[in-house]
Amino acid sequence: MIRWGILGCGRIARKFASDLKLVENAELVACGARNAASADAFAKEFSLKNIHYSYESLVKDDEVDVVYVATPHSHHYEHTLLCINHNKAVLCEKAFAINYKQVKEMIDAARDKKVFLMEAVWTKFLQPYKKVQEMINSGMLGEVKSMLLNFGFKAPPDAPQRLLDPELGGGTILDIGIYNVFTALYFLGKPDEIQATATLTKGNTDEQCSVTFKYNDGKLVQMFSTFLTDTATEAEINGTKGRVRLTYRYYTPFTTIEFFTGKPPEKQIIETDDEKKGWGYEHEAKHVCECLEKGLIESPVMTHADSLLLMETLDAIRKKAGIIYDVD
Repeated sequence: MIRWGILGCGRIARKFASDLKLVENAELVACGARNAASADAFAKEFSLKNIHYSYESLVKDDEVDVVYVATPHSHHYEHTLLCINHNKAVLCEKAFAINYKQVKEMIDAARDKKVFLMEAVWTKFLQPYKKVQEMINSGMLGEVKSMLLNFGFKAPPDAPQRLLDPELGGGTILDIGIYNVFTALYFLGKPDEIQATATLTKGNTDEQCSVTFKYNDGKLVQMFSTFLTDTATEAEINGTKGRVRLTYRYYTPFTTIEFFTGKPPEKQIIETDDEKKGWGYEHEAKHVCECLEKGLIESPVMTHADSLLLMETLDAIRKKAGIIYDVD
């Protein structure tokens, strides 16, 4: 069994812990939080015997093989290095850190210590993305020429502080826009030119961000993220023979793949063979367990190079849009 500890006991940690039950060779044995009440409640909910009231205590737990870092992304750099320096394998939530410099230091530390490290881009392990990639590779869409992606919701008055707080790496681009950027990179690779503009708060975090990727072969990608309105939150991939639309919540296993071809276009629903038992985090967790069983320090699927490219791209977008954090 691969024994897991969870660092940070918030909402996403609960979803991950719930899905970990679906992984045969995984066992959640410990949690850690700086707030004792939060740690106690989490431990009670998931019947954990090892409860830690500091992150330092968690990473010193001899019964933990790998730590899932589920704190705000402004703290990922610090907490990932804490785990690595105590020889704990790490699955760290995205955004991996605040900027490229931090990500590079995290990866260098993991390689130096020979400790497994992976960014938790769970979408890369989901069947809808794999199926669309198969469709593109088989020529069903012809040559892909453009993509349209949007992700937005109207943040409620009592929205978490982290959404816009510059001290917590707030703003749409690192919180939800990262899915747009990841998806474009996943299907089309690194752009040759990036354009970006944003609606900024007084703290220079973005309430809305519009991004365009341009490729030397003529491809274009348009992306939009916002906390001000509810958007379709869909992804569209347009080719010379047809187009694909990943419907609402396109970054999850619950999206539907719609394929349009012909004139007038006819819609076909493309099925996937995955069983939707949990939230969808079990797939990345299963992959991490497989990597650890093989003694790997890097995932062959979500590689260190993938994380470096993703953060390099996010840095470039923020620079173009004027989104600046003190840590920069």
